[in-house]
Amino acid sequence: MKGELAVRLVSYFGIFALMALLEIKAPRRKLLTGKGMRWLNNISVTFLNSFLVRLIAPAGATGAAAWASAKGWGLFNWTGFPGFLEGVAVIILLDMLIYWQHVIFHVVRPFWKLHMMHHADMDIDVTTGARFHPVEIILSMFVKMAAVALLGAPVWSVLAFEIILNGTAMFNHSNFALPLGIDKPLRSVIVTPDMHRVHHSVIIGETNSNYGFNLSVWDRFFGTYRDQPVKGHTGMTIGLANFRDPSKLRLPHMLLMPLGDKRR
Repeated sequence: MKGELAVRLVSYFGIFALMALLEIKAPRRKLLTGKGMRWLNNISVTFLNSFLVRLIAPAGATGAAAWASAKGWGLFNWTGFPGFLEGVAVIILLDMLIYWQHVIFHVVRPFWKLHMMHHADMDIDVTTGARFHPVEIILSMFVKMAAVALLGAPVWSVLAFEIILNGTAMFNHSNFALPLGIDKPLRSVIVTPDMHRVHHSVIIGETNSNYGFNLSVWDRFFGTYRDQPVKGHTGMTIGLANFRDPSKLRLPHMLLMPLGDKRR
């Protein structure tokens, strides 16, 4: 899609800068560790993931959509629905897919060993939103590509979905004190920082809740919604109980985490 990369970069860096500024102006929690090393590690793995995805699947999900459209394959290429309705349906269905993918990455142990790198961060802020193991990111891309091809998704809707997904991930992982009067009505539609922060609690029962990234309806509908952390947002502990040494949460350790890093 012409101009896709430019649209992605502008939206990514624009949202990142906005959330980073809001975190400085109105932080929700005091961070346990300094931003310098955390940001270096989290941003480094983000760029590594982007490079690997471009290398392994350069066309990405939008390429899969263009391919399905050219072949006339996929559900929405057969239904004849109006293009706008197709696009909205695709965005909603892909959002539900990401919800269930997230649940599976918590429930199935080999996938959890990849996903725990995301949860091992001892603080949660805008950089945590893209802190995922490269293998998880690559698997997720192939899942999205397959889903897009099966749906026969319009290219524009796939690009819109990915921009929304990246943007909401940075928003709901941010350490921004969204006013409570806004949080309550907003979380009835989308996942807010306070809603998702519960998912990063060290308490397992809280970790296994609030899986949504964009629409909050899935957690409510499938029974995984938790309103607030037991110890409150300023009193809760972020991360995993067995990864509490900040010096062991640098990039090499993060990448080796699924194997059981022998340097621990």
